[in-house]
Amino acid sequence: MAFSPRARVLAAALLLGLCCGIGLPAAGRIDEGLEVTWGDGRGSVSPDGQVLTLSLDRTSGSGFRSRDTYLFARADVQIKLVPNNSAGTVTTFYFISEGPWDVHDEVDLEFLGNVSGQPYTLHTNVFAGGNGGKEQQFHLWFDPTADFHTYSIEWTQQHILVLVDGTPIREFKNHADRGVAYPSTQRMRLFGSLWDAEDWATQGGRVKTDWTQAPFLAQYRNFTAADASSSSSSSAAAGGYGQEMDAAAQQAMKWARDNYMVYDYCADGKRFPQGVPPECSMP
Repeated sequence: MAFSPRARVLAAALLLGLCCGIGLPAAGRIDEGLEVTWGDGRGSVSPDGQVLTLSLDRTSGSGFRSRDTYLFARADVQIKLVPNNSAGTVTTFYFISEGPWDVHDEVDLEFLGNVSGQPYTLHTNVFAGGNGGKEQQFHLWFDPTADFHTYSIEWTQQHILVLVDGTPIREFKNHADRGVAYPSTQRMRLFGSLWDAEDWATQGGRVKTDWTQAPFLAQYRNFTAADASSSSSSSAAAGGYGQEMDAAAQQAMKWARDNYMVYDYCADGKRFPQGVPPECSMP
């Protein structure tokens, strides 16, 4: 039987997911690795310790952080996003350093809510030494509110890789030797939050939060974080990627980007009339 190119890429993506994080086994209680840090009771852990729920109402959102800090790691978590009319809400999972803000490092995953029936936007960004502006945005190929899906950040000395259900969607390579800032010296902690950003989150802020739908809920489970500070540990943490993605991973990422990327700073000529940042032309 002959398979179409799209079917072959989907099969590769599925295999990647099987090796790289879909259906992650529960690693004890989630609050062994994460702690709710704000929200005045709006963040909670289920009695069995498996699910951490964040809540947002008109008064406040809520959030958590990892108990540990990391210098290169692979972090995976399963998230079930705010259902129905989630316009104005932002659900997050990200690495960030805790030193001075003007030189901070950060790797962002932000899920921008939308009105019922319209897709979420996964907003990604990388900061190094206080400088960001490296936004790429994606829609997802499934309903992220119907069930839990696995979102991963692989941060090694070679690259930063963002994966959705094991499928890589973004790679930011370490080109520090060519003058491109890369987060490599500051330890970072993982954070997650659910908060109101109606001024910008949905359709540029044109659609506001419908507070009659509150409280809004996002759920997290199966959090894991593995050291990736050496070549051997990064290979194990990355499900076998090591320093580079193999051909199947590259093909799966191309499929995701060709079909679901909706914004790329490297293609924004209006934003960069004098030329896009140098890393955009580096292999």
